[in-house]
Amino acid sequence: QVPLQESGGGLVQAGGSLRLSCAVAAHTFSSHAMGWFRQAPGKEREFVASIRTAGGQKYYADSVKGRFNISRDRAATSIYLQMNMLKPEDTAVYYCAAHQVGATKYNIFGQGTQVTVSS
Repeated sequence: QVPLQESGGGLVQAGGSLRLSCAVAAHTFSSHAMGWFRQAPGKEREFVASIRTAGGQKYYADSVKGRFNISRDRAATSIYLQMNMLKPEDTAVYYCAAHQVGATKYNIFGQGTQVTVSS
């Protein structure tokens, strides 16, 4: 079973919204935190947002603060990224990620979903 599976990407105009979902095969691993990363063409993958497994604290990259919101369902089998006021510079492949217990960093990534924001 795939540990993480993203969905919800697509094409949207600037100023619009999208909601990404990530199905988590939670029985296959334990995590300190879950997050979203993105990679734009020609750039390195960058952190977008995260939510801690214990406590639920949320963290965001400065570039998305106030526009994006990360959440999860009660069972922690899905995490979401609500993206509002999208900008062309948000265009990227978005990856769901897990910081597995015992790992020093995020070490499990999904296959990614494309988000394209047109101007």
